[in-house]
Amino acid sequence: MQTEKKFKVLPIMISLLIAGFIGMFSETALNIALSDLMQVMHITPSTAQWLTTGYLLTLGILVPVSGLLLQWFTTRQLFITALSFSIVGTLIAALAPSFEFLMVARVVQAIGTGIMLPLMFNTILVIFPPEKRGGAMGIIGLVIMFAPAVGPTIAGLLIENLSWHWIFWLSLPFLILALVFGIAFMQNVSSITKPKIDLLSIALSTIGFGGIVFGFSSAGEGSGGWTSTKVILSLVIGVVGLLLFGWRQLSMKQPMINLRAFRYPMFSVGVVMIFISMMIILSSMLVLPLFLQGGFGKSAFYAGLLMLPGGIINGIMSPIMGRLFDKYGPKWLVFPGFLVAAASLWFFSGVTAASAAFLVIVLHTCLMIGISMVMMPAQTNGLNQLPREYYPDGTAIMNTLQQVAGAIGTALAVSVMSAGQEHYAEAHPGGNPLDALTSGVSNAFMFGMIIAVIGFVIALFIKRVPVNHQK
Repeated sequence: MQTEKKFKVLPIMISLLIAGFIGMFSETALNIALSDLMQVMHITPSTAQWLTTGYLLTLGILVPVSGLLLQWFTTRQLFITALSFSIVGTLIAALAPSFEFLMVARVVQAIGTGIMLPLMFNTILVIFPPEKRGGAMGIIGLVIMFAPAVGPTIAGLLIENLSWHWIFWLSLPFLILALVFGIAFMQNVSSITKPKIDLLSIALSTIGFGGIVFGFSSAGEGSGGWTSTKVILSLVIGVVGLLLFGWRQLSMKQPMINLRAFRYPMFSVGVVMIFISMMIILSSMLVLPLFLQGGFGKSAFYAGLLMLPGGIINGIMSPIMGRLFDKYGPKWLVFPGFLVAAASLWFFSGVTAASAAFLVIVLHTCLMIGISMVMMPAQTNGLNQLPREYYPDGTAIMNTLQQVAGAIGTALAVSVMSAGQEHYAEAHPGGNPLDALTSGVSNAFMFGMIIAVIGFVIALFIKRVPVNHQK
């Protein structure tokens, strides 16, 4: 298309990258500050967990609606709105005197991120031709993966020397810079079709995704676990809501999210592999710091430092994988990627408090390399198969399921770890609590390995999508 040549690709990318990096940084940096917040605000772990759960819940509710937003509002309008929410949320968090204020701030931040993530991927699909999308997605991947890598380390430094408020004060000028840059350079790239807004679809989507994320997150908090009425009821309501939502979308002429995108087999395979990858990466990012701080007795800053090399290499690998994908396709990246991830998780299951810190760094780095070999190729290959009019739906589906995968992965990992600890304590009454923790963490990593093996089996079905089909 002729119009595609008129896009100022570099300024658009810079605007998106700054906004995406700070959004991901503030999302993950706060995780390392949770133990500090529990002491300062005198709250329990299950209450503190809501700072993450509330964020995920907002994303789980908002991201499905993003496909509709992308067709109702211009790129500039959505970009400025997303950053405005992020700036207001970050400012409230930086000034927050209590847990309640911080909770509100996290929800406002999540609204900004929930609009920005689908907008970022949709814009790349429009401004880059299919044969160059791998490299572009790789650069986005570098930013999205690099932020969680440096987040815990920088947060650890800020907590030790200043206070947790500075996590947000540090983010604020960068968000303002991204907004100014975006106002100056962001272009409208997508066409506005203004499909009919179906309030029932929005309600069913909110109940469905909200119920699933809330149910799994509540189970992972450790308050009553999977058998609590709150968890069972949330999951049942969520599943029923999702089934009704799916039925409603397939029976409408202009659905909120066009689930017919799943008719494209490589898109479906890509979605499942992204789901599995997010479960692995987010569950390991929760379990590993817990073990490093609880088992190794290390500070938040030291735990962040041990995880830094793997995160940085994951970020660096992303654009490399993008170029390799453009050249060779997904198959020879995704196969070995899942194998490397499975092997790393299997070795992790044998790590104890006596293990060398160097071993943890190497295994974490290998795990990150394996995941980077899967994520970007699976995502780009899947989206490449969709016709242009399905781009908003495809990005909304992928981004929604990533949030759901995060909630499910972390909840299952915490449950498996807690069950392992309890089983060890019952089998060894009066035993060392550290050994019980090690046993629980080992079980959690074995669970991750099983998921990675399932991913490998699904990867057998992946095929390269031809890129000369633009519609």
